Amino acid sequence: MTGGAAIALRGRALELLANDDALTGMVHGIFDGTPPRASAPYVTIGATEGSDWGTKDRAGREIRLTLTLIGIGSAADDKAAGRVEAVVASLRGPAGAWTVVGARTIRTRFSFARDGGWRHEIIVRCRCLAA
Repeated sequence: MTGGAAIALRGRALELLANDDALTGMVHGIFDGTPPRASAPYVTIGATEGSDWGTKDRAGREIRLTLTLIGIGSAADDKAAGRVEAVVASLRGPAGAWTVVGARTIRTRFSFARDGGWRHEIIVRCRCLAA
């Protein structure tokens, strides 16, 4: 039961991001985990961290999901990160044997790399109840 919510949430996030036409027009790919080869810009669904959460009568999990946009060059007009953040709100709903009842961006981090690249990480807190 512990890993089930995280796996279901990753699948829902991957589906929603891949079906966002505006985002897929801006990046070369959307990957579950770090791809062995990919050219920037691309989006990865990274680490998940879970803890117990629920109600009196329903089991649940709180999952923190990392979404990362990898880019190169100027990040001044980063519309792709805006699209990733817009998808976060639509994470609510059914996800396998779970229901995502809350999804909220709790932290963002931006950093530059030596090779002229950059990373924009978005940490999302999702609260899931067993269906």
